[in-house]
Amino acid sequence: MSVITLISLCALAAPIDELIAWADRHPAPTHPPPQIEGYRFAGPHLGALAAEAARRPAAVQIESIGTTTWGHPVWAFHVTDPDVPVTEEILVFAGIHALEWISVEVAVQLLQELIERPPRGHRVTVIPLLNVDGRLKTEDDVAMGRFDVYRRGNGARPPVDLNRDFAVNREPTSVWRYILPGYHATTPTGALSQPETRALDALAARHDYARSVSLHAFGGYLYFPWAGRWARPDDWATFVTLGRAMERAQGALAYRPRQLSRWGFFFRAHGAEIDHLYGRYGTHAFLIELTRSGIRPWRLLSDTRTYLRWYNPVHPRPHVERGVAALRALIRTSSPD
Repeated sequence: MSVITLISLCALAAPIDELIAWADRHPAPTHPPPQIEGYRFAGPHLGALAAEAARRPAAVQIESIGTTTWGHPVWAFHVTDPDVPVTEEILVFAGIHALEWISVEVAVQLLQELIERPPRGHRVTVIPLLNVDGRLKTEDDVAMGRFDVYRRGNGARPPVDLNRDFAVNREPTSVWRYILPGYHATTPTGALSQPETRALDALAARHDYARSVSLHAFGGYLYFPWAGRWARPDDWATFVTLGRAMERAQGALAYRPRQLSRWGFFFRAHGAEIDHLYGRYGTHAFLIELTRSGIRPWRLLSDTRTYLRWYNPVHPRPHVERGVAALRALIRTSSPD
């Protein structure tokens, strides 16, 4: 083995070792409550991914793209078939909102598939958990049996909604901002005010991502820009084509593609990540609202009091499979010229 090869392998191993060490410091509780059966805690999730990545060092690169408010690394996995030249890059990220555990489940399942069968001609970057601080706070709540605590933001004081912290289309222009101001709010701290959003922006600036997906819950839609403007994007036809490819791949109970600002005539999502990635970098960016809620009509009272259940169904497997099917389709479907 040459010295250069040895140095390269050591450089690749360092982030894996760091991630495994981080995961070991964040184990699951010995007796997790039954309300989260079918879901895994962040430490075991990321530790298992690191172990799988260690088996395929030529195909998987792990990178810390930044640190959170509390100083936790934000991990990204770059996966590609090393024997095939890369022609496109795709970005997938999850765990933007603290209680949306189902999004992390989908990202992890996708990563496991990609590591097992690296994509040919594509480099896929997956960030399984962007809002590490918020997720760890909800894990503490779950471990203590506190299911009546609502959390959305990160570890800042007060917590910041990362999904309203981006730079494009931040300023409300609709008349509805005066009537329903809550549907037009952005972060009061200014654009890219948080380390997590700055890390994502810097990553997008370093790469030429053709397509991206941010994973959320709930709703059952394949949203695309604009989120903060009523006008159609210039690439509206391309977004519809890509959205329909994902819809077809999901089969029964598929999600529908829709421009986010047209979800309701009174609604705008200002400072959203999809507008930022599309408006600043030209990435065909989607926001997938996974599931149609985990609230069960026959247990309406108890489920509405359990905030984790709002976003995360009791049986996550079919929802994970539906989400991954859409992601597979987006990875394989090139953006039309």
